[in-house]
Amino acid sequence: MTANTLLILASDHRDSLETDLYELTASPTPAEAARISQDKLTVYQGLVDVAAELPDGVQAGILVDEQYGAAVAELAARSDGLINLSMPLEASGKDWFEFAYPDWQTHGLFFENDHAKVLIRDNPEFDDADRSKQAEKMAELSTWCRENHRPLIIELLVPATDADLAQVDGDKHRYDDEMRPELTLRAIEYLQDHGADPAIWKVEGMDSEKDAQAVADLAVRDGREAKCIVLGRHSSKEDLDKWLDAAAPIDDFVGFAIGRSIWWDALVDLRAEKIDRAEAQRRIGAEYLDYAKRFLAARS
Repeated sequence: MTANTLLILASDHRDSLETDLYELTASPTPAEAARISQDKLTVYQGLVDVAAELPDGVQAGILVDEQYGAAVAELAARSDGLINLSMPLEASGKDWFEFAYPDWQTHGLFFENDHAKVLIRDNPEFDDADRSKQAEKMAELSTWCRENHRPLIIELLVPATDADLAQVDGDKHRYDDEMRPELTLRAIEYLQDHGADPAIWKVEGMDSEKDAQAVADLAVRDGREAKCIVLGRHSSKEDLDKWLDAAAPIDDFVGFAIGRSIWWDALVDLRAEKIDRAEAQRRIGAEYLDYAKRFLAARS
């Protein structure tokens, strides 16, 4: 389904989910894995409950993993165009990109997903050999996705180095505002020059429309047709509102992919038995819809 705007509820977290939310110290037992899968179904149902409230031309999306979200993927693939399905190919919790499965091509084609997605971390100050190896994998994946009709989303995080933080007195908000925009541009340009060619760049938000416009302009340089979406990074509502306000007016920023900022607190309360599953589902849907309305208001 073609839409002018794609608003994704991201629920493909695995490693951080196991350790930070469920506080697991070993591989999950079958019962623990089933609970995680059940919670991902709750996140998905919260999205389904409100998807019909989006206006024409706006597509609701779910980003979910095969490990815990196979049932969600099956439901989304059969949703008759209601929900756009994206699925990750990367192993979770790695500093440098690794495929989740040795036979990743088979897994990448198993579900009827609309997008393949990978998360990578890069910074121009990182090790040259590691950067080059990762970029080669992005080029390989870009080619495979084009040949197999799986539009690629590259989620790019640009973490601060110790030297970066030293320049801003350790203030991560100053790093986001003063340094990360330029580093993001340099990282995207490097990846493009090495053959990475996604359909969508999923990027950390920018505090200013000028910086967001620079990312969008770079995404389409030399005739490329890539779009951009804003990721969530479990940021505060204040930061996310600012990022959405900066990106939404730009034509080539077509939406967002926000996850933990929408569903984390509800699942924490559900796990603590402070709320029931129906209330968790309602809260997740309401949070998603709030961010959707914020983006659409800023876009118009």
